[in-house]
Amino acid sequence: MTSERTRIAHLEARPLDVPLLAPFGIATGRIDHVHNVAVRVTLAGGAAGWGEVPWLPPVTAHDPPAILTAVAEIAPRLVGRDAAGWRARSAELAAWLPSAPEIRAGIEMALIDALTRAWDVPLFHFFGGASNAVTTDITIPLGSAAEAARLAAGYAARGFTTIKTKVGGVPGGGFAADRERLLAIRDAHPGCAFVLDANEGYTADEALALVHTLGDAGIVPALFEQPVTRDDWAGLARVTREAGVPVAADESCRSPADALRIARDGLAHVINIKLAKSGVVGALEIAAIARACGLGLMIGGMVETRIGMDFAAHVAAGLGGFDFIDLDTALLLAADPVIGGAASDGPTFTLDAAIAGHGGALAWD
Repeated sequence: MTSERTRIAHLEARPLDVPLLAPFGIATGRIDHVHNVAVRVTLAGGAAGWGEVPWLPPVTAHDPPAILTAVAEIAPRLVGRDAAGWRARSAELAAWLPSAPEIRAGIEMALIDALTRAWDVPLFHFFGGASNAVTTDITIPLGSAAEAARLAAGYAARGFTTIKTKVGGVPGGGFAADRERLLAIRDAHPGCAFVLDANEGYTADEALALVHTLGDAGIVPALFEQPVTRDDWAGLARVTREAGVPVAADESCRSPADALRIARDGLAHVINIKLAKSGVVGALEIAAIARACGLGLMIGGMVETRIGMDFAAHVAAGLGGFDFIDLDTALLLAADPVIGGAASDGPTFTLDAAIAGHGGALAWD
């Protein structure tokens, strides 16, 4: 029986446009402005929750008009259902939107946020309550060595100890340009830990050459993320076997089935969970598979505001056991449209046990 207090009364979406402090370049493209979509679920008891659907071409498939249309079409199907049955609602969304995990994720976020606010439960407690804080890395996108050094020095002053840097996408630069940029970062921030993210930008040979070249320069990455294209399973396995550093699957792991394959065949040491790749429930299932199979866990995002990033922080803090936290994209924005939410001090996000849901909201009306 549906509880009136947790019955879904409204589902709606609006554009969420925010400028970036600087262009964000990865191996597969570049963005200068965030054009995401905010989702709000309102329950009959009055509680409202917020989610976010990212648009990061070519990583995600649906642009804002398509996202807004999809949410409008789904809304009549969800209205009247009980948010307390959030796993059943997730299964329904998977059936209705099988090829749109990022849209499903945004709706799931808003639905679970509304539910936990109705129940007066902090989101990290809802997911297990392992911790109430996470410490993130900070990303330096593709660009010149001089710009990377400037950013690294600034991040060192702000207390960031892990630098994630994009590699594999400097036109004509090869891994020589990546090496130059990494050396510049190390000089500006001695002792920092490195996470390298190729975003599918290398072949296995190139990825291994980069690791060996960096090793000759005294740089040993703490993690090498998605060195090869998503479907190059043999290449991913080879880098995992031969690189001598931990390797993470990101684009290669978009579903629980992918996680099972990676674990079964020894294709990576770590799985990077992103809610927009698999939906919230799918992400929980991937985390369970990784833990059961002895794989490390990472959590990241797709250039989202604090709506998406705070929700992911609650997932990571609540579940616990994440080896790598990459929830920095809201720190790369030129404006913050979110009211409330997690408190940040440099790289550390603290989640308030006195605030229900993820605590963040948007000026909607």
